[in-house]
Amino acid sequence: MSLANKVLAVNNDLPIRTGAPVHSGKVRSVYWLDAADSARLIRERGYPVAADAPLAIMVISDRISAFECIWRGEGGMAGVPGKGAALNAISNHWFRLFREQGLADSHILEIPHPLVWIVQKARPVMIEAIARQYITGSMWRSYARGEREFCGIRIPDGLQKDQKLPELLITPSTKGILEGIPGVPAQDDVNITRDDILNHYAAFQFRSPADVDRYETLLREGFEVISRELARLDQIFVDTKFEFGYVTNAAGEEQLIYMDEVGTPDSSRIWDGPAWREGQVVENSKESFRQLLLNHFPDPDILLNKDRMPERVALARDNELPASVLLAVSATYVGIAEKITGQPLALPDDPRQEIIDILGTEFGLIS
Repeated sequence: MSLANKVLAVNNDLPIRTGAPVHSGKVRSVYWLDAADSARLIRERGYPVAADAPLAIMVISDRISAFECIWRGEGGMAGVPGKGAALNAISNHWFRLFREQGLADSHILEIPHPLVWIVQKARPVMIEAIARQYITGSMWRSYARGEREFCGIRIPDGLQKDQKLPELLITPSTKGILEGIPGVPAQDDVNITRDDILNHYAAFQFRSPADVDRYETLLREGFEVISRELARLDQIFVDTKFEFGYVTNAAGEEQLIYMDEVGTPDSSRIWDGPAWREGQVVENSKESFRQLLLNHFPDPDILLNKDRMPERVALARDNELPASVLLAVSATYVGIAEKITGQPLALPDDPRQEIIDILGTEFGLIS
């Protein structure tokens, strides 16, 4: 079987029995189960949730997005081999450590396939919880232009590109378009301050001001767990994005949990330690793919300038990247997943059919 056939690029058309339209993002698709199937699985599988909790099947694809576009390669390669399995394996590893160390749970109830999670429906907090230990990327570009305040936090003069910051910074942004919050533009991914969140906690879908403190604690603790474990592998945890939400447990109690993914090459920057000590930045994350795109096209401003989004969309639509580029990205993702988990990554041969078979025979969810 060709590599292109091993890639799960389209993940929103599986014959999974649902009770609502499939929600498809840049990488994942979510199949909301109907009430009867949710209740049956909770009963049959013994999930520790309320008997009437809504469940979903979350299927991760091998698509790769960067600069808000989906990119593809020549030869029909519409994604990166092994990328989805790598992201799930890494997230599963960190979520397990978080539970073992008493931080908080996640929305994942079961992992029936390397590309599939069965999850409890969570009520998301509408912020992208970003933590930074080094000054790089968009933050460095703003700093180099003279900005010294980020998300209400004052940054000292004299920092150098890729330098470690004096302390871990929490620099949140909006998740989705939020209307009617004074001082916060109604745009996705807008930087916000801690005061913005505290003063309008309900608008960001926090239940109380105390939960704002709780999310920051979980963000710092989660960052520290991942940073410490990566340091043992001589890797540097540079910055990351977490997401949080609320679920109701079997006792009817509302809990703030980690959701989506954590500590992956898609949501984080991870630098190679030995290269760093030699004065080089070697990315073990999607940032290497972003840099490759910036170098690949003659006018990188198209990728960096949001005012040129129509040109950017056309660039992604009309250009097939060399297969070697996507295979290099595959090596990065698979390599860091195996380093983090300490075991070989199982890559599906025919992911689509495998998912259908498992969800049909073991879970009774295929129409």
